Amino acid sequence: MIQYALKCSNGHGFDSWFQSADAYEKLAKAGMVSCAECGCTSVEKAIMTPRVRTGRKAAAQLPQSAPGSSAAAPQVEIERVLKELRAKIEANSDYVGRDFTREARKIHLGEAPERPIYGEAKLEDAKALIDDGVPVVPLPFVPSRKTN
Repeated sequence: MIQYALKCSNGHGFDSWFQSADAYEKLAKAGMVSCAECGCTSVEKAIMTPRVRTGRKAAAQLPQSAPGSSAAAPQVEIERVLKELRAKIEANSDYVGRDFTREARKIHLGEAPERPIYGEAKLEDAKALIDDGVPVVPLPFVPSRKTN
């Protein structure tokens, strides 16, 4: 897994994880990487600060939060954004459950109508879809199991 700092053409910055550098390139070329804030698909890598772990002694010297500040504030914002993303995906996509791999492949091959879908897939099946050029992206949450 690799984490990239990204920015969209509207100036929003965000981070995202990818299986590999090649996976990022494939998804970006397919227009499957979008801004977490505005949904824009014109996204590029931003300059990142490398994370270097130097040991326990250095960790003990990290600055502490100022009194009265909330270290939980970024976490609350992340949870809010993820909740909004989930609602948007669930409102605008068809849940196909465990048939995700089969349905994504059928859509890619033109054997099923093109539409946004989400569901569940085994890791090796998701990798096979990406290797075959099927534009898929992992969701940052576990889909709700819907019943018909």
